[in-house]
Amino acid sequence: MPQTQISFLWKQPGIASKYRTAVSLHSHTNQSKESLLFIPAFAEKWPLLRWALKEQCKKSVRPIDFSQAYWTPPLPPKLAFELESNQIEIDLELMSLVSLTDHDSIEAPNLLRQLPMPIQIPFAVEWSVPYEGAVFHLGIHNLPENQAHLIMEDLAAYTSNPSAPRLLELLAALHEIPEALIVFNHPLWDQHGLGHSPFRRILDRFLHCCVQFLHAFELNAMRSWSENKGVMQLATAWQRPLISGGDRHGCEPSGALNLTCASSFSDFVNEIRREQISHIVFMPQYAEVLGIRFVQTVIDTIRDYPEHPVGSRRWDERVFHMDFRMGCYRPLSTLWKAPPPYLGRIFFIFRMLENASVRHAVSFTFRGKSELHKASEIPHEVIA
Repeated sequence: MPQTQISFLWKQPGIASKYRTAVSLHSHTNQSKESLLFIPAFAEKWPLLRWALKEQCKKSVRPIDFSQAYWTPPLPPKLAFELESNQIEIDLELMSLVSLTDHDSIEAPNLLRQLPMPIQIPFAVEWSVPYEGAVFHLGIHNLPENQAHLIMEDLAAYTSNPSAPRLLELLAALHEIPEALIVFNHPLWDQHGLGHSPFRRILDRFLHCCVQFLHAFELNAMRSWSENKGVMQLATAWQRPLISGGDRHGCEPSGALNLTCASSFSDFVNEIRREQISHIVFMPQYAEVLGIRFVQTVIDTIRDYPEHPVGSRRWDERVFHMDFRMGCYRPLSTLWKAPPPYLGRIFFIFRMLENASVRHAVSFTFRGKSELHKASEIPHEVIA
């Protein structure tokens, strides 16, 4: 029977001292391609914003298609790895195990292993899995080095041309790799906005089909506590352990980690897959208002990084749109002379939250909506 313990570091500051290692799972680097479809979806909820977005798109000399655009997180692989490992080694004083999972790419661990002083990090990916009109995300961790690139080709082929029999074949093959870990990331996230009932029906069919190959369900540090509680119920119903996932895209280190006495990633995988024991610790940043943390990710994304390599220092060098005349994706910086003035005004409003007084005032106003307030429902919980 799976056993998951959940702790909150702000309530149990000494909890990590009982362990040797902390594990950071599911965080992103600039090798991830992130959709911009959230912009029109968000604007739909606010009539004034919807109107402003429509008017600005009309003024654009090039057609704007958010489905033909993407952005990349600001941190290159080495900085992302150091951010995660430093939180563990400095703040918790534990050995660190870090698994970076970019969307449908293992380029980050590949690059880290090719450094002059190579970083030994698992080959891992967040695989996009289309299924009956929904898209689920699976964290595939610790792929064998000699098979990783061929496996990625197979996963990409499925994503481009999905079929249920092929999905079962791929998951079964991954499950047969004893050191690999398959995590169902944010399983209750309805990415395409299908609606609660249609999405849950598809999710139920997906789990009936595939759950035998899923080793753990993720509690996600960038999802609400109410959603994570739903994942707890889902894991109990399907008898799967829970596992942490930071889902970091900006410069704030992961808000959830796993505590373990394992000294290698393979040992940690064994703990989850065979012993089905997991101890998740939510870090203090999870106690903040989730909306403020999302805005902070936006601020991290639009910030300039003069120390980064040429071509990735400004935000418009990290956002890409299809150039329909050339038939390829190009950075926005090559498609305009300068960002439109209205963007500067919007960014100024976002950046106000970097002021400590403003952030404190907003946090105080919405403190009842913080994950700290919601998570106070359970002091620390063991799910069996």
